[in-house]
Amino acid sequence: MATHNYQLAGPPESKRARELWLQHAVGFIVFEDIRRYALDKIDPHLAPEVHQAVQKGIDDAVYGLMMVIDGVTGALSNDSERVELSVVARHVMKDKQGVSGAVINELDLASGDGMCMGYHGWLKGDFGTAPVVTPKP
Repeated sequence: MATHNYQLAGPPESKRARELWLQHAVGFIVFEDIRRYALDKIDPHLAPEVHQAVQKGIDDAVYGLMMVIDGVTGALSNDSERVELSVVARHVMKDKQGVSGAVINELDLASGDGMCMGYHGWLKGDFGTAPVVTPKP
């Protein structure tokens, strides 16, 4: 189910819990809008072992994305220059028109706890102790 089928749950109170909540929210987005999207595209008529191999490929690609987000890989450099990819998560307040407004909290994910660490729990549906989403009514 894509993220548009959910609504954001409120963040926890403590600063540390909000940092973790924000990282889990990013994991939820990646797992629903990238991983689940790809899984839903797998031909249901494939032999079970082929289906399993395709799913492994999807999971490996998502993990590769997590390594880039964490800064483990995903940079190009020479003797004097470097190109890096930075992924920033922002928790924003919506304005009266429903458009993003003031930034409540922001985190460069390479400075977080590690998307690769979260990945293994997210595979099992564990997105932290503070709920990230609730289904839309």
